Amino acid sequence: MQKRKVMAIIMATAMSVMCLAGCGGREGSTAPAAEAPAAEAPAAEAPAAEAPAAGGFEADATIGVSLPWLGTQNWKEAETMFTEQLEAKGFKPLVQAADNKVPQQQQQIESMIENGAKVIVVGPIDGTQLGSVLEKAKDAGVSVIGYDRLIENTDGVDGVVQFGSVRTGVMQGQALLDGLKANKGDGPYNVELFGGGPADPNAPNFFKGAMEVLQPEIDAGNIVIVSGQTDFTQCATEDWDNSKAQKRMDSLLAGNYSDKEIDGVLSPNDGIGRAIITACEDAGQPNPVVTGLDAENESVEWVWQGKQYCTVAKPTQDLVAKTIEIIESLQKGKGMPATSVTTNNGKIDVPIYELDPVVVTKDNAKEVFSDDPDRMALLK
Repeated sequence: MQKRKVMAIIMATAMSVMCLAGCGGREGSTAPAAEAPAAEAPAAEAPAAEAPAAGGFEADATIGVSLPWLGTQNWKEAETMFTEQLEAKGFKPLVQAADNKVPQQQQQIESMIENGAKVIVVGPIDGTQLGSVLEKAKDAGVSVIGYDRLIENTDGVDGVVQFGSVRTGVMQGQALLDGLKANKGDGPYNVELFGGGPADPNAPNFFKGAMEVLQPEIDAGNIVIVSGQTDFTQCATEDWDNSKAQKRMDSLLAGNYSDKEIDGVLSPNDGIGRAIITACEDAGQPNPVVTGLDAENESVEWVWQGKQYCTVAKPTQDLVAKTIEIIESLQKGKGMPATSVTTNNGKIDVPIYELDPVVVTKDNAKEVFSDDPDRMALLK
């Protein structure tokens, strides 16, 4: 009798365990047919909230964008485009600019990390001073994409989207030569050289590329640098400041051109180019051949009018689009897209996603801007 009671207890316990196992919902368990619709209901709702793939993140994640400043047209365009296009893709954009102050940019990036950004896009003020904060981002699992400028001496950057900086300089140097030959007759030509902000890693590369074209002409005597200032350190413009460029140009003209005409000036961007042209006008000099960069509206008008010989277009929409393409790849768990271009930043070989700029002169402006109604409207 006692034995039958013990067996009954064992059988009852076994039945309970089997029942619990059947209701546990583990992978491989067989649910009763009547419960199948309830189990499938969540799957029907999945498209409404895309789940991150392995290694990816939520489709509505916060994306930080740290810009150096909004002092030129291209950075203002970037602020607007990143905000609008990230929102359109379903992300939460956190876009800030640091007024060209490195500590402010460092603090903004730290805040983006604290706010849970999954990717931070960084247009560095000084590419050498962000290593510490970007390593914090790396430790937090945040992907970092350099925008328009190389980020140096850190392994906390995953890739950089930019127009080829040395290539851009080569194009500026060649455009200056072409403009001199077209507008100033036979040489030798009296020329001065300007560089961009020394903290911007692109600036010495622009200058390097231009000098690859100009130095042989200088050595041959076809171009004369009347001031003798040919090193980047002599020619750089602190903070890309137009007023500092104009002051230097005033000084160069006063000290070297009282009895000479200046034929051309290598300018690293449009704002500095306009400052150079203004200084020449104020000094009563004939309009020199002046290069530029960024296709800013005012310079596009000046190119069309013949006041500025050329600019180099680096369409902001292309940079932003490429950056967002990379962000989407990261979100889907596909990682950084493949690229055959890398550059050593002093610590690691950084993948570079290079885009091609284009020289814009009066002769090809309408062709270059045929798909840009705002700039086409300036060509009147």
